Amino acid sequence: MNTPAHLLIGMAVCAKPGLDRSGRWAAAGSLLPDLSLYVLGGVSLFLLQIPPERVFGELYFSPAWQTVFAIDNSVFVWGALMAFALWRKSGLWVVFAAAGLLHIVTDFPLHHDDGRPHFWPVSGWIFESPLSYWDSNQYAGIIAPLEALAATAAAIVLARRYTGWPTRIAIAVLVAMEFWVVRQWVLFF
Repeated sequence: MNTPAHLLIGMAVCAKPGLDRSGRWAAAGSLLPDLSLYVLGGVSLFLLQIPPERVFGELYFSPAWQTVFAIDNSVFVWGALMAFALWRKSGLWVVFAAAGLLHIVTDFPLHHDDGRPHFWPVSGWIFESPLSYWDSNQYAGIIAPLEALAATAAAIVLARRYTGWPTRIAIAVLVAMEFWVVRQWVLFF
């Protein structure tokens, strides 16, 4: 899934309306499994001036990058964090871990040839789904609009839950980002 959709859906599902700051914790948990890609990709593209074809055709699949992705997308790492949060009875950490787990669960069936080793350190196996959120050869023409619809529904839930204008503007920006990215996937891939 696209990161804006992860953020919107993670916040709508995992944030607790009565728990202060839980929306930010849900957003952080929803973002963290993708954050390494932004950092590695951003440094490679903009600081090191490596061509996008090499970044996404070679470096993305390199053992070093895949190791980072394995750690921050591991069901076992996030599950251990959830168990610890539950044991400590820390509501905000439970929200954070739940959002991270939701991110991983929703990513798992939507990566065709660019998936992550979700079962690290037990296994390096990567599920090759017949579906993709971005690759039109793997039904992105169907998946991308459904993802945008789910993100929009999550945004409506969030807009009802959070009445402050700064939060509503942030929600609107995430929806706009989601639609822009979906447009890119549909038109160019």
